[in-house]
Amino acid sequence: MDPQHLALLVAAGFGAGLCNAIAGGGSLLTFPALLAIGLPPVPATVTNAVSVWPGYAGNAFALRGHLSGFRPVLPRLVAIAAVGAVGGTVALLAAPPEVFTALVPYLILSATALFAAQPLITRRLAARGGGPSAPLLYAGVFLGGVYGAYFNGGMGIVFLTALALGIDAVIGRLNGLKALLALTTGTAAMLSVSLFGPVEWLAVLVLAPACLLGGFAGARLADRLRPVVFRVVVIAFGTAAGAAMILT
Repeated sequence: MDPQHLALLVAAGFGAGLCNAIAGGGSLLTFPALLAIGLPPVPATVTNAVSVWPGYAGNAFALRGHLSGFRPVLPRLVAIAAVGAVGGTVALLAAPPEVFTALVPYLILSATALFAAQPLITRRLAARGGGPSAPLLYAGVFLGGVYGAYFNGGMGIVFLTALALGIDAVIGRLNGLKALLALTTGTAAMLSVSLFGPVEWLAVLVLAPACLLGGFAGARLADRLRPVVFRVVVIAFGTAAGAAMILT
């Protein structure tokens, strides 16, 4: 790995850690960076899945106190997310790489749009009237697991939307459950691709520590910096990456 590629991965990993701690959306930095150093789309996404896993674990641990009110449904939701993650991983590794390659630009742009709309979606869900819907909850968690294992950019907002539609609780209380489901999906994907996927381990050794350091820095800066700054950077980067892939 040449110095330019090393610097790019360190910067992307650190930036992803910052963004995940403050606003989310870190994979919209790390995945395009892996593409930029020359990895094909499938190796890039499986390498990204392994590299960002520590962030999911740390987030779930930090928010574990928010789970106390959801103990009765935890086993069922974790199992559904895990089954969905297995399905997404199988789809990723078993389908021809050309399929994923063709979808990647649109996945990046869709995840970027979802990330951009996340504050509005969160406000609308928080103000939503009506009772919870168990079918929407289970279907949404399953689809979140499939999507998160196949391409994890924007996975958190997919889970949060499903949870808000299916559980009568304020958005803030659902964050812990969302974090646990993201960890479940990330763990299933990470274990599967570590065993069977074309992981670029040298990139993991660079990205994972950088993501961790960025997460620690982001936790310290979260109360001082405006999340909108990082949100704008991630949206611009994701839009540029997706558009460049379509045009080339």
